[in-house]
Amino acid sequence: MKIKTIVLMIAVAALLVAPVASAQDTVSSASRVVDADSLMNAANEDGSWILIIQQDLSVDEDIVLEGEFENDGELDRKLALYDQDSNYNVTDRYTLEAPSITVQSPNTRFKAGIFVGDVYVAAENFKLTTGFTVEGNVYFENEAAKSTFTIEKGATITGDIVNNF
Repeated sequence: MKIKTIVLMIAVAALLVAPVASAQDTVSSASRVVDADSLMNAANEDGSWILIIQQDLSVDEDIVLEGEFENDGELDRKLALYDQDSNYNVTDRYTLEAPSITVQSPNTRFKAGIFVGDVYVAAENFKLTTGFTVEGNVYFENEAAKSTFTIEKGATITGDIVNNF
């Protein structure tokens, strides 16, 4: 009986001293987006560093990616419009359609999907990668945003690249 009591006391003590997740801890995980509401919540400054959309999605309002987020200790934000296998190979790509998306989060990358609408870039180090397609124009707020922009690994823009929106 004494052993059960001691084990129970240890278990209770462990629960009392276990770390409690702070708001910062909870936003560091991925946001799986399934509809317009979850997209808007994930995109705001209280959202998460990665927005994962695993289906085609169309929204009627402008999207704004805001806030600063970290991934593995580095400033990072990612819009992922794809599925992948266990070896991280892209297995399916999805389309997100909106009037526009504004990138205010630094170090944001759009990976492996299609965005239909215009992209407004106000933050530095914006990247299109891994076959991502923008079906629209890309506008840069200033020279710093444009000069740190990269496009790689088969990513494309069907419209124009425009300075100073």
